[in-house]
Amino acid sequence: MILATPETGLVGVAVLLVLLLAGVRIGVALGLVGFGGLAVVLGFEPAVIKSGVVLMDTLTRYELGTLPLFLFMAHVFFAVDASKDLFNAAAKMLGHRRGGLAYASVAGCAGFGTINGSSLATAATIGLVALPEMRQRGYADTLATGSVAAGGTLGQMIPPSGALIVFGIIAEVSIGELFTAAIIPGITQALLYFVVIWLLVRLRPGLAPAGERAPWSERLRALARIWEVIVLICLVIGGIAMGWISPSEAAAVGAAIALAVAAVRRKLGVAMLYKACEETLRTSGMIYLIIIGALIFSVFIGVTGLAAAAGEAVTGLGLGTYGTLLLVAALLLLLGSVLDGLALMLLTTPILLPIVTATGMTPIWLGIFITRAMEIGFVHPPLGMNLYVIQGVAKDVPIGRVFRGVAPFLASDFLHLLMLIFVPAMVYWLPEVLR
Repeated sequence: MILATPETGLVGVAVLLVLLLAGVRIGVALGLVGFGGLAVVLGFEPAVIKSGVVLMDTLTRYELGTLPLFLFMAHVFFAVDASKDLFNAAAKMLGHRRGGLAYASVAGCAGFGTINGSSLATAATIGLVALPEMRQRGYADTLATGSVAAGGTLGQMIPPSGALIVFGIIAEVSIGELFTAAIIPGITQALLYFVVIWLLVRLRPGLAPAGERAPWSERLRALARIWEVIVLICLVIGGIAMGWISPSEAAAVGAAIALAVAAVRRKLGVAMLYKACEETLRTSGMIYLIIIGALIFSVFIGVTGLAAAAGEAVTGLGLGTYGTLLLVAALLLLLGSVLDGLALMLLTTPILLPIVTATGMTPIWLGIFITRAMEIGFVHPPLGMNLYVIQGVAKDVPIGRVFRGVAPFLASDFLHLLMLIFVPAMVYWLPEVLR
């Protein structure tokens, strides 16, 4: 145990960062560093035993079944063109306003986020529908790409969210409470994007021409195409928030509704089911590997005492609650500019959890805060994976123009992060009311 020191933990974190920047898969890097560190600190045989215990304990967790069910629900909805219907409904309702299709893109991303839970998938799917429509109607490339790239990040915040499920398992907190706590931050995030669009088109009307007002008959037909999604949102999110059903039960209900919708739309077939199951298993396996690797790494960090030492070091600075949280935010934004979102969460959670709880904030607040910081990383250069996804959809738009387009939305993201620090009731209020 002579090597069980915070310095050993720091070496492990440095090795992990090198592996991640070298392109090693997140789960593999976490598992290798965690197991290797335990072998150095405790010995090879105890490391094998400890890692085996973590593996079996993780795979037998009941709440882990939530993830593949929500993923299956999302893949089935992919097959029935739910994203296209959501955008079309929003476009019919808002498209006549100046910048209306940009509003519709954000609204479509928010709606699709409730059945998908992935920022990249949301940006790519809505982008395929919304970008050609906006560019055809004379929208500036900066506004078109920026609104979809930023709107795509709503996929991680609005429940059900894969990131929140992973955090709940890593931090051992209620996934249902995380989902409930994320509702108001998700709504306020979308509203801030609406404000950004409103300001942009007001200051520079040439960015987005006003469109024709759709008659109410067309609006109602478009809304009728998404009634299943509305029912799904009410049952899944509402059921979890009210405490009527657990997240695992909500996931099962959502998967069943998705199959029913596919059957009603006559798209339920063997080929579609096979593809949905294949994609679900592939994604679930990848995330399970990440979770197991992260938990082994967390054990290593705990054994070395790095988390406790980091907490004492930050407390010793005497920054106070807000100063400490601003320092945490700066660290997350710095790492988020070069690391993948899940890598950011899994690397920082075991170290930041004791620091944040020492300020009086709860693990639930940290889960929402880290997820929000992750989302900013998706649109923050130089990594900004959502930006490259959008550039892949609109191949003739230079990446520099995409960066410029997302800049105003990125400013609103920073403002939203400050709101979470100074108005933590955004996270705490709804779970308290519904408890």
